[in-house]
Amino acid sequence: MSQYGADKTWPFAEGGGPTIGIATALWGAVLFLWRRRPGTFLGVLAALLSTFWLLILYFFRDPNRDPLQEPGLVVSPGDGEVVAIVKEHEPHFLRQDLIRISIFLSIFDVHVQRVPLGGRVTRVEYRPGKFLQAFRPEASLENEAITMELDTPYGSLLVRQIAGIMARRCVNYLEVGDEVETGQRFGLIRFGSRVDLFVPATAQVLVTIGTQVSGGITPMVRLNE
Repeated sequence: MSQYGADKTWPFAEGGGPTIGIATALWGAVLFLWRRRPGTFLGVLAALLSTFWLLILYFFRDPNRDPLQEPGLVVSPGDGEVVAIVKEHEPHFLRQDLIRISIFLSIFDVHVQRVPLGGRVTRVEYRPGKFLQAFRPEASLENEAITMELDTPYGSLLVRQIAGIMARRCVNYLEVGDEVETGQRFGLIRFGSRVDLFVPATAQVLVTIGTQVSGGITPMVRLNE
């Protein structure tokens, strides 16, 4: 069982520490200068950096959750809005017809991803690519991405983290062979982005386009063994 993803007291996403540290140091330095030499310019700069610092903390938040764990129930791998539900042929990994459910993450959503269904990690593959707007259909095939394949008692699933115009880095902390549980944290995408979930074509889809979903909590699909 992978040790990454357990509940924690640190309320921010793993991997967000350096960004938070730099933002905090910059904010603190400007506040110090403003206190030593009060003035309009430093005052405005301090106010702007205070707002920026709070936004950084908000973006990297990582709340603990109680994931739904029911047999055959696939939960959302991320927070955001369902923007596509498409039956298509997946040519690179499972090489079969699958249902793709795409979730668009705005900069206001939690950007930590969670395992949609417990099983074993059989592949984690990084793909360099473009940085098209994440909600565009071609982003799934052309953008920089990390694809993870899961072997579950209900068949193989794919989860794809996709970079966008603002999201320039995807992170997956799991390795091939890791045993994972439904709702366990597995990665992070910095800033606006997209997550694609690929499930068997026979799956019963439980969401519609426009549904707001929460990682580890919202039921997405029901599968039969």
